[in-house]
Amino acid sequence: MGKLIDSLELPVGLRGLSVEQLNQVAQELRDELIDSVASSGGHFASSLGAAELSVALHACFDTPNDRLVWDVGHQGYIHKMITGRRAQLPKIRMRGGPSGFLKRSESEFDTFGAGHAGTSISAAVGMSAALQRLHPSRFTVAIIGDGSLTAGMAFEALNNAGGLGLKNFIVVLNDNEMSISPNVGAISWFFSKAITSKTSTIARNHFKSLHKKGFVPEFLYRLIDRAEEATQSFIAEPATLFAAFGFRYIGPVDGHNMQDLVTAFQHAKQQDIPVLMHVCTQKGKGYEPAEEDPVKWHGVNPFDRSRGEFHSTSSAASVAPSYTAVFADAAIQIARENPEVLAITAAMPSGTGLDKFQRELPEQFFDVGICEQHGVTFAAGLACEGYHPICAIYSTFLQRAYDQVVHDVCIQNLPVIFAMDRGGVVGNDGETHQGVFDISYLRTLPNVVLMSPKDENELRHMLCTATKYPGPVALRYPRGNGSGVALDAELRPIEIGKAEVLTHGSDIALVCYGPMCQVGLQVAAKLGSELGLTTTVINARFAKPLDEELLSKELPRHKFVATVEDHALQGGFGSAVLEFANDKALALQSPIMRFGVLDRFVAHASQAEQHAANGYNVASIVETLKGLIGGTNKQVVGL
Repeated sequence: MGKLIDSLELPVGLRGLSVEQLNQVAQELRDELIDSVASSGGHFASSLGAAELSVALHACFDTPNDRLVWDVGHQGYIHKMITGRRAQLPKIRMRGGPSGFLKRSESEFDTFGAGHAGTSISAAVGMSAALQRLHPSRFTVAIIGDGSLTAGMAFEALNNAGGLGLKNFIVVLNDNEMSISPNVGAISWFFSKAITSKTSTIARNHFKSLHKKGFVPEFLYRLIDRAEEATQSFIAEPATLFAAFGFRYIGPVDGHNMQDLVTAFQHAKQQDIPVLMHVCTQKGKGYEPAEEDPVKWHGVNPFDRSRGEFHSTSSAASVAPSYTAVFADAAIQIARENPEVLAITAAMPSGTGLDKFQRELPEQFFDVGICEQHGVTFAAGLACEGYHPICAIYSTFLQRAYDQVVHDVCIQNLPVIFAMDRGGVVGNDGETHQGVFDISYLRTLPNVVLMSPKDENELRHMLCTATKYPGPVALRYPRGNGSGVALDAELRPIEIGKAEVLTHGSDIALVCYGPMCQVGLQVAAKLGSELGLTTTVINARFAKPLDEELLSKELPRHKFVATVEDHALQGGFGSAVLEFANDKALALQSPIMRFGVLDRFVAHASQAEQHAANGYNVASIVETLKGLIGGTNKQVVGL
């Protein structure tokens, strides 16, 4: 017997199905999702939990005319399958395949691109305000997880939506964390259905009309209205919060009960004010290992479905510890010896490695939620009182707190350490997650020191250096495993602004920033073996301040000079070297070449593919330099 889903034209075909058939479609999609992600990897547990919700949304709303705005996209894989990308799902997050997040250029059903949390309600408010002018009968629905709702931006948007009094505007709170008593939840849902039913809605609108015409006194209207709100708030505490923003609360709704979901959406569509629909789901629903450990199965590598085990890797690089793990161990070692060192994360304890720090030093750890702006200023407050906080935030997420970095940390010259994990291209997460702008957006700021290690051992010494520095420090390191070098037992500080020469030569100088030193060393070896050229490879260590003494000495004595960085070329490390050479009027023998990310957003692919596509992998650099040296290269990367 074939699948029901194969006989449907999606998503339109969902709108004529019974509840039982919608349940069948949800289960078929969930089963396919497990198989697809088992082979490709990707965000998993959240999408499994949103299977029924995704089907109900497309069944109850006229998408894409009605707008569905998903927050982040972790919940969006079933949505992608419903909207024309089902056959491509096994290639998700791979080069040429669908994005792991929502992407407007990929589908008209992806109404707003997202990769950072907390944006959906704001975007939906803007869409709804526009649609009320252009197509007032259309609906706008924002779907946001309870974790994303901790973002301050989400509450700003709720406040704005309530103030505008938007019609046909619904926020779905997909709650897979809050614990709700079954009895209270059932009573609240019963009451929500009662006050939002068609009969109650018609009666409320008629009563409101009589009030406006003067037939119902103001005091009586307010008394009845407040009595309704008070009753619901007594039964469901969340209703109090959302009523204060001007929303009508519906819920909590069982997010795996298709009948309740359909009923709730039908009632929500009848309301004449913004609606908050509280849906409770289970992360990893339908796959037992993911249900038992939704954090572990949030974003996954390929795995064996039947055994619930991730496929092992046998590459040499996997033997080395990750930069994230080395950072965490060093932070623990430093904080044990110095209780003034604290660690802060913005809802990413496992991603930043600080979950281990939390277990071992809980009194020196803070998780502020998905609130990067607050996290940075919170760190500044700690620093004001004599502490030395390590604020561990991915490079791409620190962008969200730029004003706080400028205003609250750098202007006041406070000793806050920004441990920027995922500095550089990060692979399959796509444009929104590439950490390729931090040098540009930080090096213009007075007082801040920018550093990046050549390997995992130097990372440990740099973290030690940062904890002894009396001002702000930004320490960037990449996603993935280190080089497998030996780790020194004793941590020692590095002199601020001092680079080191890794190899000495006379033909070419490669000035490398961070782990790109490993690329530089491989390029030097190839140029030596293939052309007999000698190369000086410099580990810059610091993008700010530069080692001006070393650069002034080394750059003029080489025929060719190039910079290598895992970062955007505009305003990046290479730009800093160019500015320095120009300002000091260095007598260079040829223009400085720059290798790094070109002037475009980096699409999802493997990190190796991203390096090659932007011309700064070993093979591309060697070929560019060969062409230049041979006089045949007329268009050098980065010139």
